[in-house]
Amino acid sequence: MTALSPAPTSWDRPHRAAERMARAWSLAIAGTSYVSMNGLEVQDFLTSLSTRLIHALTTEVFDPADVREVGSTLVAAHFTEPTTLERTLAVLAEQFGNAPVKRVAQVQGALASGYALALRDRVLDEQEEIRTAALWARARAEEGRRVSEARFQAIFAGAAIGMSVSTIDGQVIEVNQALCDMLGYSDDELRAMSFEDFALPEDPPGAPAMFAEVLSGGRDQFRIEKPYVHKDGHRVWTDLVASIIRDEDGRPRWLVAMFEDITERHLLQVRLRHQALHDPLTQLPNRTLFFERLSDLLEAAEDDDARVGVCYLDVDGFKVINDTLGHDVGDQLLQTVARRLARSISGDRQLVARMGGDEFVVLVEDCGGIEEVVAVAEMALDTVRAPVHVGGHEISISASIGVVEQPLRGTSTGELMKAADTTLYWAKADGRNRLALFDAERHAREVTRYELSASMPAALERREFFVEYQPLVRLSDGVTTGVEALVRWRHPRFGVLGPDSFIGMAEETGLIVPLGRWVLHEACRQAAEWRRQVQDRAPIMSVNLAVRQMRDRTIVRDVKAILEQTGLPPAGLQLELTESAVMSTGGDPIEDLNALAALGPRIAIDDFGTGYSNFAYLRNLPVHSLKLAGSFVAGLRPPERPDPVDQEIVAAVIGLAHTLKLSVTAEGVETAEQATRLLALGCDTAQGWYYASPGPAAAVKL
Repeated sequence: MTALSPAPTSWDRPHRAAERMARAWSLAIAGTSYVSMNGLEVQDFLTSLSTRLIHALTTEVFDPADVREVGSTLVAAHFTEPTTLERTLAVLAEQFGNAPVKRVAQVQGALASGYALALRDRVLDEQEEIRTAALWARARAEEGRRVSEARFQAIFAGAAIGMSVSTIDGQVIEVNQALCDMLGYSDDELRAMSFEDFALPEDPPGAPAMFAEVLSGGRDQFRIEKPYVHKDGHRVWTDLVASIIRDEDGRPRWLVAMFEDITERHLLQVRLRHQALHDPLTQLPNRTLFFERLSDLLEAAEDDDARVGVCYLDVDGFKVINDTLGHDVGDQLLQTVARRLARSISGDRQLVARMGGDEFVVLVEDCGGIEEVVAVAEMALDTVRAPVHVGGHEISISASIGVVEQPLRGTSTGELMKAADTTLYWAKADGRNRLALFDAERHAREVTRYELSASMPAALERREFFVEYQPLVRLSDGVTTGVEALVRWRHPRFGVLGPDSFIGMAEETGLIVPLGRWVLHEACRQAAEWRRQVQDRAPIMSVNLAVRQMRDRTIVRDVKAILEQTGLPPAGLQLELTESAVMSTGGDPIEDLNALAALGPRIAIDDFGTGYSNFAYLRNLPVHSLKLAGSFVAGLRPPERPDPVDQEIVAAVIGLAHTLKLSVTAEGVETAEQATRLLALGCDTAQGWYYASPGPAAAVKL
């Protein structure tokens, strides 16, 4: 096995994985640091550390503290050379190659951080010894001062770290050889310089203030990481500790500075940060960097007029490309798309990032309005649409983009990205290869819809649903022959909701099955109660069955059980099904329909005329009644001139239904004119607000 052997593909045996990792690790760092352990001892030592790293990699919640301790443990064992750390991180990358990229980056970063902090503390201890010697020299009597100064000079000259002594006005008066070697200048050249000569744009923002505070006597010491320019022009990063030496009266006299060269460590941290904040496949900024940039932008917002734009892009049909041409082609396609986006959208106020998978996002800072963001989105669409040549294939692709533009003030990262994600979904749903603009009102409706969907199961348990009843009236004499059971939701926040607000969601989630079962039971219970009160004059109870209910294997058993439990004779029940429930499928649903009819209830086709309207198919089904869609009945409403087409359609449907021995009920009757015309056309029964609106059972006139 080499130092960078293939990564284990499973962590279900952590001890064996730790042993494999330790072997690779010990080979990788062999000879990089001088430690008092033989080869077997090193491998045992690294096995224990590997176990801790694997635990950190696989645990559900990442805790960086334990990984930092692994880094400090390496330093404590004298694995202190930069090469040791670099090879260690390379081993982690290779061994953890199949783990989530973000978690691997977290482990690498925490280990490097612990390692760097331990090294810093170690150097600080050495520096404190030097400072103590200098202070001790000042505190000794004059006779011993020469001895102390000689000791200080010996330490100063022979120190492995760079050192300098300056006056409090910033003039360098003494430097040691280590500092000369570090910066490439002679001691004379360094002594000719002042603090201003070492100032750089990359200096920490608070560095000048710290220098000023120390030189004024306000503090005795400070520590920063600061870059210096080597004589040949490259940057040398140092861990700088500066301390004041006071005279006998306590006044600041000299500034002693100690410099540790941490250039390799700094560059390693820069590389690690780049890896943590950039996508390894496309080299674009990743979601972490995107959210950092967006969060900083929102937190720094001061101008009420400042606005921000987000374009959330998804490659259309990418899964098909992956599944048919392979993941290698898919990866090359994503790399090409990333390069094109980065090249075409490269403004100072624009950031292109990969969010993961085939999703990309463009941040438009301080945008001038929705027009600017739309222009960026259209440019991205045009960029993606160009054919891509990868793996010997010419692939034509497209993208969908959700576009959001909002003020910076008062906007949160979560709200902005939720809006962008929702808008991207709209673009996909509207046909792909397009952009969609965020609509706050539409979003609010969908949020409400989601909240309703999520709360429906608990609402059923809390009995928030109830049933109202609307009469079915015989047109010939105005007698109520039946009622239709209509479910309502008494929502604690939104008030009473009609079925149009939640039945569709119940169908999608499958809750329509238990909800429909409850409605059927409640309606049959009420119908049985009426039958006990008025005997044969009780109206037939008509209950809707949804498509999902008809596809449920227990529907026949449920209807039979409810009839038995409530004591309602089967002839007192009518089951209403839509055309799509009975006419668009074959097989089991038709068998279940025949089984339902065999139990004895009447079967009615609801909203007839809006679906298949296939009379040839209908004649073979056990159906007793048709309910005309309200859209046709609405055409008969105008008192002066009813719609002649709707009138002809209604007449034709009624005639054909009667030929098939089916009764016809008209829905949505709202005027006397409609009722009169329907009677003249031969319609049997009607329901609608002209007769009565849906209401409680007590409001039904028996």
